[in-house]
Amino acid sequence: MSRLPAETAFSRRRALRAAGGLVLGSALGTAQSQERVASKVLRIMQWNHFVPAFDDWFNNTFVKEWGARNDTEVIVTNVAMTSVEARAAAEIKKGQGHDICMFLSPPASYEDHVIDHKEIYAECERRFGKPLDIAVKSTFNPVTKKYYGFSDAYVPDPVNYRKDLWDDVGIEPSSWEAIREGGKRIKQKHGIPVGIGMANELDSNMAMRSIMTAFGASLQTAEGRPNLKTRQALEALKYAKALFQDSMTDEIFTWDASSNNRQMLAGKGSLTLNAISVTRTGENEKISIADRIHLLPPAKGPANSLGTMHLMNAYVIWKFSKNISGAQRFLVDLAAQSRNAFLASKFYNFPTFPQLVPDLASLIANDPKATPKDKYRIMHDAAKWTVNVGYPGYANAASDEIFSNWLVPRMFADTASGKLSAEASLDLYSGQVLAIYEKWQKLGKV
Repeated sequence: MSRLPAETAFSRRRALRAAGGLVLGSALGTAQSQERVASKVLRIMQWNHFVPAFDDWFNNTFVKEWGARNDTEVIVTNVAMTSVEARAAAEIKKGQGHDICMFLSPPASYEDHVIDHKEIYAECERRFGKPLDIAVKSTFNPVTKKYYGFSDAYVPDPVNYRKDLWDDVGIEPSSWEAIREGGKRIKQKHGIPVGIGMANELDSNMAMRSIMTAFGASLQTAEGRPNLKTRQALEALKYAKALFQDSMTDEIFTWDASSNNRQMLAGKGSLTLNAISVTRTGENEKISIADRIHLLPPAKGPANSLGTMHLMNAYVIWKFSKNISGAQRFLVDLAAQSRNAFLASKFYNFPTFPQLVPDLASLIANDPKATPKDKYRIMHDAAKWTVNVGYPGYANAASDEIFSNWLVPRMFADTASGKLSAEASLDLYSGQVLAIYEKWQKLGKV
């Protein structure tokens, strides 16, 4: 790793320490460190994880052991997922706050307010091997050549479906056309709708992108040029309208990020796109219907069988951080703990450095809490079918602004609800997308 100024680089002593002593499996020396007051402070803001066991491990095991080893008091602020953006914007405005902030989608529009995280990736690659493409495409700007964040994990977005209902109508929801037809039959026979949101919330943002991707549509090209107004996008909108009319209800237009979870676990939904928080919540709370909820990889569309990630752990270190070197070291060590994080999250957080969880496939193939025990097995190759926000290109400031302003789910909602025709909706929103790209192009970020 190249030598950088002390403010941003690992010192040689710290690099050697990283190579040998930063994996936090042992508590050696913890007691002695805890007996004295820590000489440094590291402040971290991140969401309240959907799997509480992860926060328990992160806050009460990993953070405490890391702080003791590094003579640092680590203060973690857990906030609601809907509060992260507002809290981050407030810190930027004040020029002070936490040292590290975790986002749930690529925070590319904040590039000017964060350090370059390339040294973190370089150290991790030296120790752990190359990261997944989805991590790089979610944290690197190929125009400015800056890593505006760092990702240790991503969350896949499989199909969650009531197997008993779909078996009853004789259809497996493995394609988008099968979802429309089977969802229609289930709604007609049982009065239970498909539940895929088209609202101003994160799950809808990701789900509608998955439909677009499956139809071969995208907001931009692989080179980062705006590309929404296409025949493929029009077909995706027309499909979504038919899916809504045949198998859904109006409630999906006003959902929050937990609505589809609640619907499925209450037995009032036949299918949704979601992380495994639906089934894990059902298992933990012993909700019997959870055993009837099964998983499939992303549904096949006319173009492919890919799906947009459900979430992306995207950590940033602010330029105004008071402990940049400690924050860098912390993120390297967090990546080193990928296996423990995967287990603590109950298979929710998938590693962006897969070499660190070499037994992932065998772990998820035999889960003692799942019914059947291999329920999560379909996710063993999630890295092959999960794509980033901004696919087929890199996430960038334009895609970030579009994401934050809910333009994609709004476009689908306007079409599905009949507020606009598919053609008029595509015209309206493609114009807004083009204006956003032009703005960021002038700023030299796209």
